[in-house]
Amino acid sequence: MIQGFRQFLMRGNVIDLAVAVVIGAAFGKIVTAVVDGFINPLIAALFGQRDLSDVGTFTIHHAQFSLGVILDAILDFLIIAASVYFLIVVPVNRLMALRRRREVEEVEEAPPSEEVILLRDIRDLLARQNTPSS
Repeated sequence: MIQGFRQFLMRGNVIDLAVAVVIGAAFGKIVTAVVDGFINPLIAALFGQRDLSDVGTFTIHHAQFSLGVILDAILDFLIIAASVYFLIVVPVNRLMALRRRREVEEVEEAPPSEEVILLRDIRDLLARQNTPSS
């Protein structure tokens, strides 16, 4: 049972997933810092407020509502998703496409097998035999 658990942990995709989670969390902190430190204050300034939580606030029966908090969460999600897509997904997809193209080129450039060479020789001999001599 312990050996099975060890094999599970040592499988490549489990380790890859763990690395992805750690890198994703660190990358998320960077993007969140940019959003909280620059983008959200910039948008709040356009509305004349100090931060997005003050944008679109209203009170009903002493309950405080804030559309800015929702806007803040939506912006965080969209910016993080766009950053991950354009800084990680697109470059990795390009690298994978280049790798696949290189593999296809290597397969195409492979020398013909012995069977192919023999069949070509037979074809050439038959063509010479069927061609009238001049």
